[in-house]
Amino acid sequence: MITSHHNPKLKEIRRLLRRHDGGRFVAEGEDLLAAADSAGWTPLERYVAGENVEAEALAKVSALGSGTRALAVYEERWTERATGPLCVALWGVHDPGNVGTVLRSALAFGADSVAIGPDTADPYGPKAVRASMGAIFSVPLARVRAVDELPGERVALVARAGQPLRGRAAATIVVGAERTGLPDEVVAACERIAHIPIASESLNAAMAATVALYELTRIKHGGGAAERAGLDELTRP
Repeated sequence: MITSHHNPKLKEIRRLLRRHDGGRFVAEGEDLLAAADSAGWTPLERYVAGENVEAEALAKVSALGSGTRALAVYEERWTERATGPLCVALWGVHDPGNVGTVLRSALAFGADSVAIGPDTADPYGPKAVRASMGAIFSVPLARVRAVDELPGERVALVARAGQPLRGRAAATIVVGAERTGLPDEVVAACERIAHIPIASESLNAAMAATVALYELTRIKHGGGAAERAGLDELTRP
């Protein structure tokens, strides 16, 4: 039983939570650990208050304001390439909370993978892992450096540009940062430009990706008869 937060193993946990080392990551909370178990992930280390560590010692290394009763260390998993037919690519999305939320939406709408482009927050960082609500353990992740590494038709999501987004669930939606959007060269490398019709200036990256995923899958997942009958018209460039 570990009784002190000065224990070397717990000090290493604290270090991983503050400075992610690019190979291992920490998940905190019983729900996240249950999601990992359900997805077949085996932890490198697992600490549960009252079982192998005292609750006070564990709480002192936690990154959560209220502390935690369980945490575990896992090895990162990356696929060799992004896969389709439905993929979300994040380019320059700096907010780890947005990255984690996109993972959650990708799982909810059945995306085949999420591609992490340049200058995007680490999906295995503590804030992104928490925001994913366990989706980090179920959605395949791939690192990409160029648009041509993405599967299928690449659709650049650009506010107030191109045509309103219309759905077929066979595309990669490329999403940029809320304020700066996608770099010009990334937009130019995509086959299509689309926007989400909204009344305000913009949506943040996570909301934009979520709405786009809904639009691309709504007919596949049970849109009305009129929508299904009009699929060819909806997907016409």
